[in-house]
Amino acid sequence: MALAGTEAVNVKAKGLDLQPPATILRLLAEAQVEAARSVQGAILEIAQAAELAAGKLASGGRLFYAAAGSSALMALADALELPGTYGIPHDRVVVLIAGGRDAFVDLPGAPEDDAAQAAKEVADNGLTAGDCLIALSASGTTPYALGALEEAAKRGAATVGVANNAGTPLVMRADVGIVLATPPEIVAGSTRMGAGTAQKIALNMFSTLVAVHLGHVHDGYMVNLRVDNMKLRKRAARIVSAIAGGSEDEASGFLEKTGGSVKTAILLAAGARDAAAADQILAGAGQKLRPALASLEEGSTRSRQNGT
Repeated sequence: MALAGTEAVNVKAKGLDLQPPATILRLLAEAQVEAARSVQGAILEIAQAAELAAGKLASGGRLFYAAAGSSALMALADALELPGTYGIPHDRVVVLIAGGRDAFVDLPGAPEDDAAQAAKEVADNGLTAGDCLIALSASGTTPYALGALEEAAKRGAATVGVANNAGTPLVMRADVGIVLATPPEIVAGSTRMGAGTAQKIALNMFSTLVAVHLGHVHDGYMVNLRVDNMKLRKRAARIVSAIAGGSEDEASGFLEKTGGSVKTAILLAAGARDAAAADQILAGAGQKLRPALASLEEGSTRSRQNGT
């Protein structure tokens, strides 16, 4: 019986331990590049998944991640960045990891076989049809990831499955199945390497596109970032200045008036009467800055016309 791609032996690795260190590292680097290319074959599915997740978040739902082992680390890295980078509230992002919090200091293998525990965690977190769950597993057969996905499906939630092997249960049973067909690992079965790299890239793409759909990215700027340190205060001022014009000092003043809300500060800088009016314009534009700016400009044009 042929081994799944994530367990197969890479022919380039024969005699690996006999090679000079630089040769070994070149092989490892080339394998990472090959793994990264696999994401290109899943563009359409990643786009579908992002649209699905964004729709749930826009309607007040939550985004769940569920995974074990190395895939869990990729999921955790993506999920933890969403509140700071895109202003998605912490309580709208839930991460389920095989082994729970203990996995943050150790990564035991046994919990990944516990599908029942995954289903219980989904239930305990009150996942509903208004939510979306994305489950990840390099093999596509990890019981923990499957248990979470199947429980989410029973509850009517939107489901996304990410795996590095095609035709596996995780991608076949999800509403959207994403296959990242990475080549065999240089160290056979060590999916923290190529498979993990591809998963991290796919998740970066997925969550960024979710943010675009939600209106949190404008011309390549993160306009809904959480401003909670010196570096981000400076970044926020640069963003306001770049989009609305004016100096960074003026932008900082607008940010102070809005409590650090970049979108609201941009509208103030662009001529909104006050923060409350800016927030009202944003609400009418579905929290999307581009139509909000257009609406503000239209309002200014009408005012000028009525005054002439």
